[in-house]
Amino acid sequence: MSNARPVPFTRRGLLAAGGALGLGAALAACGDDSDTSSSSGSTASAKASDAWTFKDDRGTTVKLDKVPTKIVAFVGVAAALYDYGIEVKGVFGPTKTKDGKADVQAGDMDVSKLTVFGNVWDQFNVEEYAAFAPEVLITTMFDSAGTLWYVPAASASKIAKLAPSVGISVYDRQITAPLQRVWELAESLGADMTATKVTDAKKKFEEASERLRTAAKAHPDIKVLAGSAAQDVFYVSGSNLSIDLEYFKALGVNFVEPSASVLKASGGWYESLSWENVDKYKADIIMMDDRTATIQPADITEATWKKLPAVKAGQVISRSPEPIPSYDKCVAMVENLAKAIETAKKVS
Repeated sequence: MSNARPVPFTRRGLLAAGGALGLGAALAACGDDSDTSSSSGSTASAKASDAWTFKDDRGTTVKLDKVPTKIVAFVGVAAALYDYGIEVKGVFGPTKTKDGKADVQAGDMDVSKLTVFGNVWDQFNVEEYAAFAPEVLITTMFDSAGTLWYVPAASASKIAKLAPSVGISVYDRQITAPLQRVWELAESLGADMTATKVTDAKKKFEEASERLRTAAKAHPDIKVLAGSAAQDVFYVSGSNLSIDLEYFKALGVNFVEPSASVLKASGGWYESLSWENVDKYKADIIMMDDRTATIQPADITEATWKKLPAVKAGQVISRSPEPIPSYDKCVAMVENLAKAIETAKKVS
């Protein structure tokens, strides 16, 4: 990724403001419009001694002599694989909070047992990674160019020489696509996809999705705004690139949508507002970015925020712009939005 900036914020600031919302704009600016993703899956391997093959969403096929066990993955992908019974011992990306507790993106993993090569943006200890002797690196991608998420541009070539990589696209598609791809990935790594815990989670996700569809149909007038808070800026997300919002919109959720011309400045991801103008859009429910790099609703002190009808009505819920791509972890976010729409008062 180059240092090009389509909006007047540093990359660090963009990440803090929304990560997939903010930094995605820079990534999109560095990519192209071609879709190099692949819908083909992988060959399942039940035995560690078997050869392993997986075709990722760049169209790249990784082939190893055996099923990899020394896996290094972006923390959200590692958390998803953990839900399927595949333990990843090496991770990068937001894993621990400042007090050493598990970051929201770490899911159910015991972070004290993980080797963390980088916990924040642009941090990746290549020397420790090399000493770990990784067999494969797995992460997500937020553009069509195949840029590996949270792999620093400055050291990407060095990292690439140490192990092959697998990229799962979380760009401009509904969440069901990466859910399916991670399912296939876990299966290829030897996970038991017939286990009751796994099949129950998938069923619950489908039931939650139907509940949201029903709620949205019953309350078409309820407007939902997806936001993210930084110290000086409030970001309003468009719904056309994010995997969660695209899925919710397909189920009928009525989103507040910044105009295409406004979104163009960020590569289509978001509109940035000053806190003085945070009331530009009328909304009945506000979904707020739950990642630790952003300011959480309880910590927002701006008077303009507190005066918003949805805030005054207590109709603010959390949102995971980078949802852990396992069915188990996606159930709650669908149910939370369904419940919010079912119980929301019309305040806009």
